[in-house]
Amino acid sequence: MTTSVQEPESDPAEPVAVPAVTWRTGDVTRAALIVLAVWFGLQLFWAVNSLVFIVFLATLFGLAVAKGVDHLEKFKIRRGIGSALIVFLSLGVIGGGLAITAPTLLEQGKVLQSEFPAAIQKLQQWVDSKRGGMLGSLLKSATTAPVAPGGASARAPSAAGPRAPASANPLAPAPGIVAPGSTSTGTPAGIRRPGASDVAAQPSSPMLQQRLTDALSGASKYLFSFLSNTVAVFGAFVFVVFLAIYIGAEPEVYRGWLLSTVPAASRAQVRVVLREVSTVLRKWLVTQLIAMIVIGITSTVVLLLLGVKAPYALGFIAGLLEFIPTVGPIMSAVPAIIMGFVDSPEKALTVLVAYWGIQFLENNLLIPFLMRGEMDLPPAITLIAQTLMALVFGFVGLMVAVPLTAAVLVPLRMIAERENERERELHRAKKRKDMLTDAVDPEIVVSDADRGPKTPYSRLPSTTATLKKLP
Repeated sequence: MTTSVQEPESDPAEPVAVPAVTWRTGDVTRAALIVLAVWFGLQLFWAVNSLVFIVFLATLFGLAVAKGVDHLEKFKIRRGIGSALIVFLSLGVIGGGLAITAPTLLEQGKVLQSEFPAAIQKLQQWVDSKRGGMLGSLLKSATTAPVAPGGASARAPSAAGPRAPASANPLAPAPGIVAPGSTSTGTPAGIRRPGASDVAAQPSSPMLQQRLTDALSGASKYLFSFLSNTVAVFGAFVFVVFLAIYIGAEPEVYRGWLLSTVPAASRAQVRVVLREVSTVLRKWLVTQLIAMIVIGITSTVVLLLLGVKAPYALGFIAGLLEFIPTVGPIMSAVPAIIMGFVDSPEKALTVLVAYWGIQFLENNLLIPFLMRGEMDLPPAITLIAQTLMALVFGFVGLMVAVPLTAAVLVPLRMIAERENERERELHRAKKRKDMLTDAVDPEIVVSDADRGPKTPYSRLPSTTATLKKLP
């Protein structure tokens, strides 16, 4: 005889008690202080963002100097002396190279400055000659003046005022009357009236030249606005030099101060992250410096072989802008291609192909050889970071975009690798659990043991091997 136990019926009208989440005064105060601290930190960073990026650049150079100081310390050279020795010797080598090449660079810089307007004019003429084809339709928006709502061209009126209509000439014959010595069309005899082909052959308004000039001047004012103050540039340079010396001499001191702000339970992980970040940034900087020298020399030799004017100045620009990945090579190729138009459009196309070939070899041979898998930045992330940093912080932000992105990606990759390993371990544990809980017929296991059965029995030891191990 079984007895059923009835559960007590709950009153539907009685609501279920849900524990209410209450904010105490201390919680509200703590949240308000966090919000204010974040807001104040963002305001402070926006006010001194140039100083923050300069300190980051100095740290970047200081990490490379510290690696050299480690080698000099093996020869009983003190770290402070070794750090200053490396920095000032590097500056001396750079200054000596500039002093040797300065006369040529200055001379070709003047050639580049004088020939650049003529190159843009040649580019304008080439665009005018291609108006009828597909290229003309693509460049139409860049070469035609904007049209006013009334249908007239939106050109600025000349200083002399509006022009008088052609019929306002008092000496012109009245309509319908042909002047002596003229044809029926009103054109003097012996003079051919210009046709449509002549109008098309005439050079159009220098709209492309004006737009290129305005774009270059606007970009220069936006990106290189920090160069307007010579004292500030010199002060920033001296600041970077001495900060790199101090960081290169005693990197462990500053790492220790940074670790002192981290809880003790997390210091081991943060120490590993800082070590990996230092390795990646140092490797990136050394790679970029070597690439700057190689690209500068290669570009100069190629431009010399192609016969482009001012090859040394253009090669120097190419090597200097190589410090900025992705964007720098494009910025250095634009003046070289435009200078190619001084001779012919074919030479400009050859310069474009040559610069593309140089970058192809660099990205597929030089950089992978120098990095050796230490850092692999996705191109899309690199381009987005450079665009965002350039729009918000200008040229200084563009300079630090790639190394800053590399530093941020280091802890993210370490977290991803840890989670991937945890996922693999969970997968292996699930497999082992499935093998243990599966219903297995003993006769099948015994008969298939010596033949290397298929999964899920492939991991089981053979019966023969098990019997041999028995005493």
